[in-house]
Amino acid sequence: MTKPSVPVGIICSQSGPYQAMGRELLKSALMAVDEINNANDFDFSFTPHVRDPRGVVSEYHAACDDLIRNVGVEHIVGCYTSASRKQVLPIVERTDRLLWHPARYEGFECSDNVIYVGASPNHNVLPLVRYALDNITRHFFCVGSNYVWTWETNRVTRELVTAAQGSILAERLLELGESTVDHIVDEIVRRRPPAVFNTLVGSSSYEFIRAFHAATTAAGLNIPMLSCSLCEPELKVVGPASAGCITSSAYFESIRLPENRAFVSRWKARYGDASSPSVDGQSTYVAVYLLARALQRAGTSNIAEVRRAAAGLRYHSPQGPVWIDGSNNHCVLTPRLAVSNTDGQFDIFWEADAPVKPDPYLTQLDVAVSTVRETARDDASPNAPHLRIVK
Repeated sequence: MTKPSVPVGIICSQSGPYQAMGRELLKSALMAVDEINNANDFDFSFTPHVRDPRGVVSEYHAACDDLIRNVGVEHIVGCYTSASRKQVLPIVERTDRLLWHPARYEGFECSDNVIYVGASPNHNVLPLVRYALDNITRHFFCVGSNYVWTWETNRVTRELVTAAQGSILAERLLELGESTVDHIVDEIVRRRPPAVFNTLVGSSSYEFIRAFHAATTAAGLNIPMLSCSLCEPELKVVGPASAGCITSSAYFESIRLPENRAFVSRWKARYGDASSPSVDGQSTYVAVYLLARALQRAGTSNIAEVRRAAAGLRYHSPQGPVWIDGSNNHCVLTPRLAVSNTDGQFDIFWEADAPVKPDPYLTQLDVAVSTVRETARDDASPNAPHLRIVK
């Protein structure tokens, strides 16, 4: 008996400045679709309809409009950058569709028509900045792409750093896809900041990391780099220069969970031993599975029913247990910190004791700021009671 088919839109750029990550999203989405279609657990199958906006922000709206008007999809997976999500948001709200957004993002948004599967700022920005304040420095040089992800990340970072009696030494922004980085690297070498916080996206980040590594090595400098976005496929793109970056993420390939070992094994069997899943790719895989489970529970593709069915739906994913907080449509995730190594992998050095509820509007930021302020006075470690070391 043939299963009824549910059309699913997949929007991710296969060319352009962040094509490497767009391709990872697509690979992960199609892997999940194939697994679901071949499983006996679901009484339907997915028919994927892929659109490539080529990294052009304005084309995301056109791709979404095409999927809704001409294909009739009710559920769309994708949009790597916040700029692309902002393009799609008005049309999914106006037509009452659901966007399953897999990427980490800056928070301060909550739509009934978006399921935010990626990390909220309390999952990645807060743990990374607090770790750096406790263990590295209270003074940061920030470099990032000139759009909402960097703006909001830097704003939150500034609040925490200021509370710790530290300072943001500089904020240098590049347009998305810009690869002229030498002037920023030269300034870093000249000023010798104690740490660099990198929120660049795609090819801009890759060029910066290579130039930063070459220049600081030549100058005999050891300046730590912090990131909330670097992942394994990007380490391979950048090469050896990427080693030593301290990164905050809910997913790393090196997570020691049986679900992740099985996932990585399936991934490499499909895409080759040299390939690695990424955090946003794995999150895309999770998004497709959450959608499938919500559809199965709801018994219909109706948006309101699927949204109700998705709330609280628990999935033991490769990154650990994940579920959707029905109060804000964001996912409960486990924060982790790791440092990149010369093998193109990450060594995890701590993670939260348990999954953490999403706080997209950072309602607990005042608490975090107060804790950091006390730390600055008492020189204690605010993370110690909440995080455990991973050997």
